[in-house]
This record gives sequence, C-alpha cells and structure tokens, in this order.
Amino acid sequence: MTWSIIARDPMTGQIGIAVATRFFAVGALVPHIAPMVGGIATQALVNPYYGIDGVKLLREGKAPSDVIATLVAADDGRESRQLHIMDATGRIAAHTGRECVDWCGHLAGAGFSLAGNMLAGPRVLDDTAQAYVANDKLPFAQRLIAAMKAGEAAGGDKRGRQSAALLIHGGEEWSNLDLRVDDHIDPLAELERLEQVSRERWVHFRQFLPTRTNPAGVTDRATIDASVQAAIASQA
Repeated sequence: MTWSIIARDPMTGQIGIAVATRFFAVGALVPHIAPMVGGIATQALVNPYYGIDGVKLLREGKAPSDVIATLVAADDGRESRQLHIMDATGRIAAHTGRECVDWCGHLAGAGFSLAGNMLAGPRVLDDTAQAYVANDKLPFAQRLIAAMKAGEAAGGDKRGRQSAALLIHGGEEWSNLDLRVDDHIDPLAELERLEQVSRERWVHFRQFLPTRTNPAGVTDRATIDASVQAAIASQA
C-alpha cells in the first residue's frame, strides 16, 4: 500500500527518504534514518521495529543484507512485510514477503533504492527511478519529490492517495527536513508546497541551530535575522 525511495545525495552526503500511500500518516512509521550511516523504509503491514532496531544495527556497522536477515528472522509476520535499506556506501538490500499485495517489488539503482506494494504496476517504480536519475540537477529534496510525482503519474498506490512524507538527514541527529502530509486529497502536491515554504526561511535559519561541533549554535538574534533576510533578498 506504499512506495518509497531511499537515496544519498552525492554532493552533500545527506540521506533522504520520500514515501507516499493511500493510508493515514505514512511519515510517522515508514522512514527511518541513521544520519550519515543509512536509511530504512518499513512498509506493507508495517513493523515499526524494523526501522527502530534496523538503524541501531546499521550504526553498529552491519551490512544492509545482514540487517534484513536479523530483522525478518525474529518476526513471524515477515511474509506480510516489505523492507528496504541503503547505507551510506550505497549497499542495498530488500525484503518483500510472499503475502504482500501485488504489484509489489523492489528496484535498486546507483545511490538509490525503491520498493513498493499494492501498486498499479511495476511502472510506478520504473518511472520513479527514471525521474530521480533525470533530475540530478535539482536540489536533493526537490529531486526526491519529482521522482515520487513521476511514480504517482504512473499509477502510484492502486487504491488512491492520502499521505506522503519527506525525511532528510545530514550530519546531525536532528533532521535537515522532516515534512509530513498526513491526510490530503493530493499529498505529493502538498508535500511539494511545504518544501517550497521551507526554503522561505527554514533552510536559512537551520544553520544557526546547535550542532555537535558547536553545541551553542548561534543565539544572537540580530545576526540570525540579518543572515536570513539577506538570503531571502538574494532569492528575490
């Protein structure tokens, strides 16, 4: 009932996951990222612990194939699950249980992984992949959304549309971008709108937040406001 893309931006090392479905609040359970380590999307009859436990295993240095083997071995419901993983080195692994609803499957590319179930057909993943590759000049967030929109144009979730999400992490434990459309008539269009709004102020403001290397961040409001306003003016 879902399709998703996990990708790594070769320019920044950021890891991102975009997902869409005909189900409520997909962003709450499907995407999981260990910053600069790897990403996991757990879907179909979702098992959230695939993401929670999976990112721990990735942080321990386990290969995606070993992570999947460990997770599914402990789950009697494995045949109803779908899971795919890509680590920061580009290694990819996937599991689609025999009881997942057609069309279901997985597609791997250079620096990205796709998986889906209950889709209109294999073209959903094919077109998502083609759009991701073709839009390599777009900023990372926009590239992921463009890819998902191409998959939706190919039929997407065969039951229709309801929710979508975009999660991107850089080097910090907190996200660069975490957008969720929980219930909407056109969730990918709304996700695209929210990403545009994020570029108005958020992407300029976030550079001043605390980091591990600068635990205080920048707290001088005049400095923050001046920088944000200058960035906005440069885009006008």
